[in-house]
Amino acid sequence: MMPSINKRIYSGMLLAGVLGLAIVKAPISIICAGLLLIVAIAMLEFYAMMRQIGVPVYKYLGITGGLSLIGISFCVYTFNYGVYASEIELFILLMCITAVFIRQFFQQLNGQPVQTIACTLLGILYIPFLFNFFTKLGLTWDRVDFFHGAGLSGRLLCFYLIAVVKSSDIGAFVVGSWIGKHKLFPRLSPKKTWEGFFGGMILGLVVSLLLFLAANGHFGNKMMTLTDAVILGLLLPVFGLGGDLIESMFKRAAGAKDTGAIVPGMGGLLDVLDSLLVAVPFFYFYVLWFLPTI
Repeated sequence: MMPSINKRIYSGMLLAGVLGLAIVKAPISIICAGLLLIVAIAMLEFYAMMRQIGVPVYKYLGITGGLSLIGISFCVYTFNYGVYASEIELFILLMCITAVFIRQFFQQLNGQPVQTIACTLLGILYIPFLFNFFTKLGLTWDRVDFFHGAGLSGRLLCFYLIAVVKSSDIGAFVVGSWIGKHKLFPRLSPKKTWEGFFGGMILGLVVSLLLFLAANGHFGNKMMTLTDAVILGLLLPVFGLGGDLIESMFKRAAGAKDTGAIVPGMGGLLDVLDSLLVAVPFFYFYVLWFLPTI
């Protein structure tokens, strides 16, 4: 058990460090390329699970649509057309839906057309649509340029989110592995426990408060209060858990332990991203609605 815990912790810390360094130092063009690669791999893992369930999907069409959503959104924000971002995003989703339906019109041998259409579109909505909120979180608040770094506000907010959510993941895993006895959702994830859940929430809260103090409440031009830090420190781990359980539901349906083996001790890339997929939309809207601009 201990080698597994250590491998997972080391992998988590390494990934968090690489992501944090990229957010702080890399130009937007590099961040965009990295995000496109991450989304493509995660979608391949998701569509592979759908195949294991027995549902044929149009994976290349879905991945093309998902990458178009991410890439075009980056261009919209970095070329200062962010005011049209929502409409453009909806238009791309409409084109994805239309393309999947048209593709199915010409498929003669598929006995599961409804499942194919639904699962192909689910892959787009579940991964690139949700992950595209990182684009919004990173590029909404400052004037940015595609060939230079993102604004300070976006970098700090993305770093804060990743640090709180992933530290909560690690805390939940460590505490649950050491003292976990009471199952949380055994039908979806047999190894998750209430002890691990509260351990992760406590560590997430501690990290949130430490980052708040380190930044003195100033995340670029967004101002966070102590109350905000407490609320986010408690709620982000909950939304992260929700993302984890959603992915666990898919894995159980597919009869898979992990979505892949790309990350030592943690499984596939989607196993790493699952908690962030649900947390980032919530955090984006919290920042948009409740954190004042200074």
